[in-house]
Amino acid sequence: MSSDLFPGFSEVRQTIGDSEIYARVGGEGPPLLLLHGYPQTHACWHKVAPALATRFRLVVPDLPGYGRSRGPAAAEGHLPHSKRAMARTFVTLMQGLGADRFAVVSHDRGARVGYRLALDHPDRIERLVTLDVVTTLDAWTDMTMENAVGRFHWPFLARPAPFPERMIGADPVYFLDYLLSQWTATKDLSAFDARALADYRAAFSNPDVVHATCEDYRAGATCDPEIDRADREAGRRIACPMQALWGASRKHGFVNKPLESWRPWCPHVVGEPIVSGHFLPEEAPSDTLAAIVPFLTS
Repeated sequence: MSSDLFPGFSEVRQTIGDSEIYARVGGEGPPLLLLHGYPQTHACWHKVAPALATRFRLVVPDLPGYGRSRGPAAAEGHLPHSKRAMARTFVTLMQGLGADRFAVVSHDRGARVGYRLALDHPDRIERLVTLDVVTTLDAWTDMTMENAVGRFHWPFLARPAPFPERMIGADPVYFLDYLLSQWTATKDLSAFDARALADYRAAFSNPDVVHATCEDYRAGATCDPEIDRADREAGRRIACPMQALWGASRKHGFVNKPLESWRPWCPHVVGEPIVSGHFLPEEAPSDTLAAIVPFLTS
């Protein structure tokens, strides 16, 4: 279904540990990894991929357990779904595709993998772009009455299995559509191509995907912030140039003073707001491209 959204791209599957990663690969130039967020799939990049493919060799995967990718089995402590583990998975994926060093453009949960890639594998990452996030530790620390409305799903999805899985499973498409619409600037689904929306709905109707995404958030409430805290206490920083972009039009916004939040983590961070809700590559693809292409090519 999403193949129509990436004409000329090949499909690859790579087994890495007990995961199998699905990705679309296309374009010419230096390697660029695109990482999507919750509750989407790789299809979220389809509006910006054609322009990027004229300058870069794009690798556009589904996160482990999302979309067409099979994720690791759940385990006590949730470490298999930590962003550290996902970062290792994508280093292996890129190496298997012949890319020892690469740039990353990342959104939402994928951006949590993106900054973990930059922290854990500084020799691999040339440049990092994050869209509409701050670090997981900072997001929990900054949980206020207002932004808790926008982040309600964080504690909900992190509840022990099978509570959120069963609640979502009662009507997964309703839950998906509600979140997508609530996080846009227009509070509806008009920003989403029908083919991309069908891809998200098909994936989210799979109970295995719902379970994997909940495990992602359980890691985000346990091991992920602890790993962040250890890095902060050790003084570890993102060494590569970094750009942080965020949606300026999202009510109950997830990010609060994003550049101020990122500067303690990266001395080279730059960024700006984009007139958009949360889904910058689909709500504002032209403005997003106008920001990231000069950064990636400078």
